[in-house]
Formats: sequence, structure tokens, C-alpha cells
Amino acid sequence: MAMGLSTAKPYRRRLFLLLLRCTRTAEPSPKCSHHHPLSCSSPAAAAEPTHLRCIFRPGDPNRFVPGIPDAFWGVRQFSTSVDPISSGDKNLERIFIQNMPVKPIVVDGVDAVPIEDERKEEVDTVVANAEEGKDELCGGKVGDLYKLEGDLEVRQEKEQSEVEKEAWRLLDRAVVSYCERPIGTVAANDVTAANQALNYDQVFIRDFVPSALAFLLKGESEIVRNFLLHTLQLQSWEKTVDCYSPGQGLMPASFKVRTVPLDGSNEAFEEVLDPDFGESAIGRVAPVDSGLWWIILLRAYGKITGDYALQERVDIQTGIRLILNLCLSDGFDMFPSLLVTDGSCMIDRRMGIHGHPLEIQALFYSALRCSREMITFNDGSKNLVRAINNRLSALSFHIREYYWVDMKKINEIYRYKTEEYSHDAINKFNIYPEQIPSWLVEWMPDKGGYFIGNLQPAHMDFRFFSLGNFWAIVSSLATPRQAEGILNLIEDKWDDIVGRMPLKICYPSLEYEEWRIITGSDPKNTPWSYHNGGSWPTLLWQFTLACIKMGRPELAQRAVAVAEKRLPNDKWPEYYDTRSGRFIGKQSRLYQTWTIAGFLTAKMLLENPAAAAVLTCDEDLELLQGCACSLSKNTRIKCSRLAAKSQVVV
Repeated sequence: MAMGLSTAKPYRRRLFLLLLRCTRTAEPSPKCSHHHPLSCSSPAAAAEPTHLRCIFRPGDPNRFVPGIPDAFWGVRQFSTSVDPISSGDKNLERIFIQNMPVKPIVVDGVDAVPIEDERKEEVDTVVANAEEGKDELCGGKVGDLYKLEGDLEVRQEKEQSEVEKEAWRLLDRAVVSYCERPIGTVAANDVTAANQALNYDQVFIRDFVPSALAFLLKGESEIVRNFLLHTLQLQSWEKTVDCYSPGQGLMPASFKVRTVPLDGSNEAFEEVLDPDFGESAIGRVAPVDSGLWWIILLRAYGKITGDYALQERVDIQTGIRLILNLCLSDGFDMFPSLLVTDGSCMIDRRMGIHGHPLEIQALFYSALRCSREMITFNDGSKNLVRAINNRLSALSFHIREYYWVDMKKINEIYRYKTEEYSHDAINKFNIYPEQIPSWLVEWMPDKGGYFIGNLQPAHMDFRFFSLGNFWAIVSSLATPRQAEGILNLIEDKWDDIVGRMPLKICYPSLEYEEWRIITGSDPKNTPWSYHNGGSWPTLLWQFTLACIKMGRPELAQRAVAVAEKRLPNDKWPEYYDTRSGRFIGKQSRLYQTWTIAGFLTAKMLLENPAAAAVLTCDEDLELLQGCACSLSKNTRIKCSRLAAKSQVVV
């Protein structure tokens, strides 16, 4: 039964790591200086403070000189902070990053992890017991992991279609390496547009998520682990636009691996990571969604691999905390939703989504739910956990109550009184009934509904945005009744939202004078193109997750079948144009990586629905119980939480 960790199958190695985590005894954590290969005073760190080096020389057979040695699994890794952290100190209040001269240690892939002879015997014994059905260890998690890994192994042994084989070849070709280790995938590999690469040759955080899930579901976790750790390092970099720096915790939109001469030499070179925090993006907008997607992916990595020790590392805990501090900081806003500017998410151009767009709110809610699971609870984090719970409670009520529209709600808005000045006003946002667009009156089905795209004082954006609605289902931001209503609407309006290519990024498009005013006459966002009503195949995996969660996988199967007929022949485009998605987008890149990865992930989720369960969040009824209003004795404060709670179908 004995086997080395480096020779085990990927799924067996992940089981070993989970068992090690569950069986190891508590041991004091060493100081950083005891195991850190680079320190502030070291020549290497002083010479290059902003990244870990990977030095190589042309023609040298042993050219790879990693800046980080292999690390023993039992040693918990710490990031270097301004204040030294004493042994066993877990107070996260004292851990912060601000233009650090040294980056956190990156643990090498699990293949390189040595194990002592005694620990090998222990692992063999525990694995043997688990195989005999004695999986009480870790509260039954071993059995759950075996079930998921067994399903994945069966999936891998199934014969793939030619379309899937081609997709995997293309996805593997898109992998980017840093210091001879996989670190992500480029946005697109379109050789026809090689002279106009723009930033499509970079690794985007949001674009990599479907690629990461595809690799994880296939049993390949190294690239995802490397991605999470290296992007965490980039979080601490100094970022400025016109001498102004955004808040700590901002994650980059993308990064590129560059090869530069070492200290001016023409014989030695080094690889560096060059991040873009928005200072090079069109419109110079910071990527609000990058940090949210990073947290969501971190949870998915732990759920699928069983490597929860990564989440417990102090540098990871600090990274989560910095992102949340940025999102939970106090401001002038009266709403629990995040206030952002146009172009701060997947729709990264001017499209009238500034304010409180649904996509950001759904990702924000999901990131809060994921963070609450992963944060190590102690005296230093209890205030943060309390803030997360308060925000989750307020945000879920706000979105469910004020963003949801169906025929009943539209009729209420149609009869709204305006200019109400009171604490018990019905029309709280002073919405004028004349804002109801004419297309919506006939388009809304009798059974079904959706979350509107945006809500601000005297303004409701009635457009249907797919990503925000799908992720509201996945994260349980939507009640079960609302989630069912969203899928009912999609089924009823299949030709509008799916058509000849799934799925519309938003519906309907902005046209005529509305397009000119809101987009600024954007030639790329013309009606029914790109972000303005274009069809994006990458949304397949999110739609599939939502359908599986609600027990309606047949809807996702229909959509995947539509895409599978066209994508290979059309060379996997980024997006499609026209009202029905009939044409390849006029500026669409071919061999778009997240189109490929979104298709593969959707296929694997449909063939293994059990894997979808670990990527979603269940309804949390306790969120509706916790209300800040109940803590106040002010009689002027009126709370209507019962209205939202009544929609929950138990």
C-alpha cells in the first residue's frame, strides 16, 4: 500500500494532504526568519524588492535557478510584515502589507513535498482505514472527498468527444509559465491578431476562473495554487495613477510574464511579473471584481482539492482581510451595496452601470460568504467576522427587496406615488413610473422575474444582466423562489437570451439616442455587439452551475448543445453579434481562452453534478435574523425584514 507522494495520482495526493492536515498535531509556528529564503537584509531581496526572481542563462543546461526552495509541508508559511510576528501570534490586527520589500514564500508544487518515514506509515494506515469505510476522520470529509474524486476519475476515464479533445489542446496551449511553473492562461491565443495583441496576451484574474475550475475538475491543481499565491504577492505592490494610489488590498486586473536582462547583462535574464491594476486599462478603471473572484476561487480550490491548509496560511488570511477591508470601509453611501464606477467588472467599458451594478453586488455577496468560511476566527478577526455578518444580512435584504422585479412588482411601480417624505415611504428611491420601458411591459412573462441591473435614487436600470442573475442563484443571494423565477424567465425568453449562441451579456441593447448618450457613441459597443447585448459563450459555466443547483440541468444541456455545434467551427470566438447571436463579433478575438474553458467546465459539471455542489452556497436563514435595526432603541427606525424573509421557501 505504501507509495510516495510524488508518484501518487493527483487525486490521491490531495487525499494525502487532507489526511495530513486532519492528523497532524498542533505545533508552534516558527518565526519567518527561521525558514525564509529571502529577507530584507539579503542581497537578493535588496537588489530586487518587488518580485521573486527566476534567473536563467541562455545555453546553460542547468539554467533554472529558482528563488524559492522546496518547503516542508508541516511548516506553516508566514508572510513578512513590518512588525515581526512572534511565535504563535495569530492576531491578524498586527499583520499588514504596505509596499513590502519582501514577498511571501511560495510553496512549490505538492510533487516536491517530502514526507518522513513515520508520517508515510501514518498516511498509509489512515488511507487504508478510509478505504475500508472508516471515514469518521475529519467529520466524514474523507468519504466526501473520495466520492468527489471517484466521480472525477470516472469522468476522466470516459471517452471525450473530438470537440472536448480540441478544447483541452487549446486550453493547454494557453498556459503561461513563470519560473518554469504554470501560473495561469492568456486571455486569447489568436494568431490572426498577433500584431494587435493589446492586453489579450496577459493573464486576467476574472478570465482565469473558468480555466482554473476546468483544471481543478480534471485533477490538476498546481496551476491554480501557483496562480493564487503569485497574484497574492502582486496585491502588495505599489500602484499609482497620476501620483494617486488606491487603497490597500486591490488585486490586479491582469499580469504579464516578461523576460528582462539581469542587471543590464546581455547574457543573463530574469522573468518578472508585470501587473496592471487599471493604470494601463482603457479608461483607467480599477478592477473591483478581481479581488472578489480571487476569494471565490480560493474557496473552490480548497473545496475541490481538500487542501484547506492553503487557506489557513497567514499570508492568505492577510490577503483576504485586505480585500474585505477595502470593500467594507465606511463611506457616504446609505446602501449596503458597493458603489463603483463604470467599467469596473466584466463590462469594462462605459455602459451605464456606474453606481450599484448587480454583477458587483452578487460577486460581493458571494465573496463575503466564502470569506466567512475561510477566515480563521480569533480575537484579531472577530470584529471582521461581525462586520461580514452585518453586511451579508443588509445586502441580502436590499437586493431581494429592491432589485427584484416580476409582473406584480412592475405593476406596483406603475402605481407608485412620488415625492414621499417619510420614514414609512413605499417608493423609497423616488422612482418615477414613467421609467418603466415600453419593451418590458410586453417582455416580462406572467411566471418569472429577475434582478434589475442597477438601482440608485430616481433610477432603475431594467436591463437583464446575465452574470449578476446567474451568480445571485449560485451564491444564494436570490431566494429559492426568486432563483426559480429567473430560470423560468430564461426558459420563456429562450430566443432572446440564448438564441443561436448562449448567452446574452445583457438584454436588451442600448440603441439610437440612448446608445449615444450612455456609451458616448462607443464604436465597439454598438447595438447587439460586445457588452451592449452581445452573446458571450463563457457565461455557459455560470449558467450551468445555476441550473444544476436548482435541479434543472436540462436547461444548461440545451444551451451547451447549441454552443457545441458552432464554437469549434467558428474557432472559439470571444463573443457574437446581432440580436440572435448569429454573427461572430466584428472585433471578437478567436481562440478566446475563457470561451474554451467555460465550455469545458460546463460539460464537466453536467457530467458530474456532485462537483457543482461544492462551488455553490446554500440558503442561510440566519442572515435574515441578524438585523442592525434590532440593536437600536430608536423608534424612528422601521425594519421590513419580514417582507424578505417571507419569500424564502424552506
